[in-house]
Amino acid sequence: MGISFNPSKVVAVGLNYRDHARELKMDLPDYPLIFMKPSTSVVGDGDPIVFPAQTQELHYEGELGIVIGKRARNVPVGEARDFIAGYTCANDVTARDLQRMDGQWTRAKSFDTFCPLGPRIVRDIDPTSLEIVTRVNGGVKQRSTTANMVFDVYDLVSFISGIMTLLPGDVIITGTPPGVGSLLPGDTVEVEIEGIGTLTNTVTAAVP
Repeated sequence: MGISFNPSKVVAVGLNYRDHARELKMDLPDYPLIFMKPSTSVVGDGDPIVFPAQTQELHYEGELGIVIGKRARNVPVGEARDFIAGYTCANDVTARDLQRMDGQWTRAKSFDTFCPLGPRIVRDIDPTSLEIVTRVNGGVKQRSTTANMVFDVYDLVSFISGIMTLLPGDVIITGTPPGVGSLLPGDTVEVEIEGIGTLTNTVTAAVP
């Protein structure tokens, strides 16, 4: 449902909100901490999030998504805006128990349906101070602003494009505020970002 996303890759950023780092009692990173989510994890607004049988602890992580507009390689920070098609809402769904078990993040972040994006792409907004709110079954679980990011969207586009070529349609998800927590089958999770809208998905149990 909603707009269709077809990125070649999703690049995600960890520990990128100052208030989240304080919550975890962790030092701020010196550079962006990045990891990947496969294109097959992407679903849209209104699509189900499937709770895999392999996990007992499914978490939401509401985030701002950057949609790349043209091929980007070694982009200077001052030119990063020119490579951005727009912004969207994202949910970096995570199997938290598997993340702890593995000591790295690939399996925990990569299940099908673990990267909802939507409901639309908006270009003409200032991404540096947008309110972001995550709700589960109508109750607020996360509330912050992108002004709390350690590395802003232009820093991220520049840094990541210095490592890998970003292609049109690729998405960077920019980290989550404090308040991450659990989802259960039947829960409805909403990620609302000022000026963009609300990404809504319901959790379903995996079919045996």
